[in-house]
Amino acid sequence: MDIDALRSFLAFVETGSFTRAAKQISRTQSAFSAQMRKLEDELGVSLFEKQGRNLVLSEAGLALRTHAEELVNLHNKALKQVKRYENKRPLRLGCPEDYNESILPKVIRVLTEAEPTCSIHVYSQPSVMLRHWLDEGKIDAAILTRAPNSEEGHWLASDQGVWIANQDYDVEVSKPIPLALFQADCKYHAAALDGLIKNGQSYQLLACCDTASAQRAIVRSGLAIGAMGKLSVTDDLRILANMPALPSVDIVLVSGPEAHPLLDDDCLKSLLSAITPV
Repeated sequence: MDIDALRSFLAFVETGSFTRAAKQISRTQSAFSAQMRKLEDELGVSLFEKQGRNLVLSEAGLALRTHAEELVNLHNKALKQVKRYENKRPLRLGCPEDYNESILPKVIRVLTEAEPTCSIHVYSQPSVMLRHWLDEGKIDAAILTRAPNSEEGHWLASDQGVWIANQDYDVEVSKPIPLALFQADCKYHAAALDGLIKNGQSYQLLACCDTASAQRAIVRSGLAIGAMGKLSVTDDLRILANMPALPSVDIVLVSGPEAHPLLDDDCLKSLLSAITPV
C-alpha cells in the first residue's frame, strides 16, 4: 500500500468528505477519487459506501483505518529518525588530557542531550597545540585553559593549582625536591618553580610531561612531587599543604572560525549551567 494513499484515506476519515479531504491534501477532487479507486483495486475491497446522501467507511474501510493510522505514524517516526542524519557531520572536539575525566564527560553529556545522534571525535592535546588546530580548521572546538584577564571562549569552570604527592611521600626529607611538572608553557610549571625559588627551596626538575597521566604516574610511584589543577588530581594522590601558592585558571570552550551547528546558543547555555566550578 502506498503511504501517500493511506495519508489521503485518513484525510477522508478526518473530514468525512472527498471534497474536504482533497482540499486538505492540496489535490483536486478527481485526483483524490482516482487515488482512492486505485487503493480499493489494490486491496480488492470497497472502502466506502453510501449512507443516505453521505459517503461513509465500509466495514473494510473501518478495518483499514486503524492499520492506516499505525502505518502512517510508523512512517512519520522513521522519517523523523532518519532526517536527523541529514547533513550530519561529526564535531571535532579538542580537550587537554588533564580534563578528560572531569570536564569532558560533562560537555559530551550536554551535547548528546541536545542532539542524541551526534558523533564527537575527541583529540587530546595540550592547549597550545589545540589553539593551532583551531586556527588551521583541524578541529571545530576545544576545551582550553585561558590566560588571566582574557575573555576568550565560553567559561565552563575554574580550576585551582595544587601540589600533589604519593600518599606516603615525605617532602621534608627530600633535598633537593624532585619535581614532575607539565611542559614549560603550563602556568603551573612556572608558578611552581618561582614559588620554590622564592622560598629558598632547592629542587630537581626530574620530568616535564605533556600529559596529566604521565605526571600522575611519576608522582604516584613516589619519584617526585607535582603541580597540577585540582580537577586533574585522582583519589590515590595526596594534595600537599604548606607549599608555595599556585594560580587558578579558567577553563573555557572555544569554537573555531566556522561554528559547528551543534554548538548553538541553547547548547552553550546548557553547558554553562551543567558544569559546576571547583
